[in-house]
Amino acid sequence: MKAFNTSLNKKGDDDYFNRLLSYFQLQFFEKIVQFKPIRNLVFLLKTAKHTYIMKGYHKNSRLRLQEAFTATLKKEGFLKTYLFLAPPVKEQLFFEGTYFGCIEYIAPNKTPFSFHTQKNRQEGIELLEHFHQITASFEYRYRTLLPKGHLKEKWRERLHIFSNNLPFLRYFMNEPFISEMISWADWSLMGMEKHGSFFRNEPFAILHGDVAHHNFLRDRKGSLHLIDFDLISIGPPSFDYLQYANRILPHIDWSFKKLASLKQIKKYLSEEAFLYALAYPADIFREWNRLIREKSYNDQAKLNQVLELSISQFYARKKFIDQLQELLK
Repeated sequence: MKAFNTSLNKKGDDDYFNRLLSYFQLQFFEKIVQFKPIRNLVFLLKTAKHTYIMKGYHKNSRLRLQEAFTATLKKEGFLKTYLFLAPPVKEQLFFEGTYFGCIEYIAPNKTPFSFHTQKNRQEGIELLEHFHQITASFEYRYRTLLPKGHLKEKWRERLHIFSNNLPFLRYFMNEPFISEMISWADWSLMGMEKHGSFFRNEPFAILHGDVAHHNFLRDRKGSLHLIDFDLISIGPPSFDYLQYANRILPHIDWSFKKLASLKQIKKYLSEEAFLYALAYPADIFREWNRLIREKSYNDQAKLNQVLELSISQFYARKKFIDQLQELLK
């Protein structure tokens, strides 16, 4: 038996991990031969015959929604993802307030997906586009089940939290950097408000909501899959593309020209609302707010990552935003 202790599980410690393993051993008809954590409430479980991903949800309704959504995706023709499976267990898996679903295991490629290459960036956005095309055909069925995507409101709240964190931030960054970042956000939100009709009028689809590199999984055969639909919502596809742009810009030297080489994004670069939104420093605010919320600024590695994002790339980002502001004069 291979059982790995974990510090990833926020519910606790080795104790929780061992109790959960014992519970699964009692529930599974098949013998468990390996059990290890991947991240919080996500585990790899291998039996003598099968391999599964076990994922925990605090509400049964959330689990059922994920099961239904992934089944709908497959049925409607989006095949590059996983399904929830019926595990060989005695009863529904419920342990210490958490419902566990059983996800099809996709064996990963030896080379993980990243945004470092143009090939990967292109392949990732094409898969995201296909996801939007498929979900646009059935989003009406999920309107009572999913929240609306409210990007502007979400970003206002993120700016509000960042601004409230100023006493902490000043320990790590000089005031001119912080003020400039806040001014970018204010300018961006002002333009999004002024030209908000564009986002309201764009045909809706189901949005993924978290297009980070780790939610693109390349399998052993080389096929790319889109995974982890915990943040799905209904809204204009441009919201996902804005997030995708924000994720890849550090990898393309904050180059407007390289960003325009992706046709899925190029079509938006004539839209004022989209250009204003590109200036919002979503990644900086997200990472600082998380660092302070989790009190992980004492972790030098994590702190260095956020400082790299904020300060080392500051002037390249500023040049990019200056270009946006010149375009929108």
